[in-house]
Amino acid sequence: MATATHTLYMSELRRVWASQKDSAHDLAHVKRVWHNCQTIAQAEGADLRVLHPAALFHDIINPPKSSPKRSEASYLSANYAAEYLKTTRYPAALLENVHHSIHAHSYSANIRPETLEAQVLQDADRLDALGAIGIARCFAVSGQLGRTLFHPTDPMAKDRELDESTYALDHFQTKLFNIAETLCTSTARVMAAERVGFMRQFCETLTDEAC
Repeated sequence: MATATHTLYMSELRRVWASQKDSAHDLAHVKRVWHNCQTIAQAEGADLRVLHPAALFHDIINPPKSSPKRSEASYLSANYAAEYLKTTRYPAALLENVHHSIHAHSYSANIRPETLEAQVLQDADRLDALGAIGIARCFAVSGQLGRTLFHPTDPMAKDRELDESTYALDHFQTKLFNIAETLCTSTARVMAAERVGFMRQFCETLTDEAC
């Protein structure tokens, strides 16, 4: 993508996020998702003209995890991106795909991605919830929500019910491990397998150290 266009988009994102204090959804997250998009798109043949603004603006409206508006975040972000892009020289014919791609990326929104670009963005974002980065982000969010790291005597919930609202590690089993099964593209599924393997090894090591 043209450097000037990328700089323009990032400037708008920084302006909107000037007071943002969410380490799991920050500029580094956006850059990782854009990098994932480029990797997947190259293999799958997706249109980077759509994915570039979609990746950069996919979380531009980012209510707190505890906010009742959280489930609307992807729709609000899609609307913001589309309206902003109309003020630039962005091709009008691609706006609908950008809007849909952003709207459909959200796990909680549970929207089926209807275009290849929407599939790629959804996969790129979900990959960032896996692996070492996914572990770090999970514990960062859990810390914000006041959750304990893990159950002191049964970290992997072998003899108790899972309770992600209390224990951060339980989120691995209630959601994160399942994410790999929701990925759309074969490229992302290969990437996810390695990341999930690392997470399972982390859980084994943590259990050994904790008990």
